[in-house]
Amino acid sequence: MSNLVNKIIAYLNRKPDFTSEVILQNDTGTDYIKEWNVDEAQPTEAQLNALESQADDMETLNQVYANRQAEYPSVQDLVVALYDTDDKTAIDEKRAEIKLKYPKPGA
Repeated sequence: MSNLVNKIIAYLNRKPDFTSEVILQNDTGTDYIKEWNVDEAQPTEAQLNALESQADDMETLNQVYANRQAEYPSVQDLVVALYDTDDKTAIDEKRAEIKLKYPKPGA
């Protein structure tokens, strides 16, 4: 998919309750919007770039959370740790290690 297609998808996904039809064309070697049949004004390049950047940030953050979730202790381990101080300390240390291993973007 082209960069323009990704930007338009991000733009339209922010308001999924309206119908739209966007026709792209590529007869110059670069994608461009040929028709914009949407119930609102066509976005500027700056607006599309901002939305694409936000989508990229969310994708990165979701991947961080998925990586952490895969390595965090199980719910059963957490329940056991509630009754054992040593287990709780070990779990706290493991979670801290995982957070260092998979930091949030910009943190």
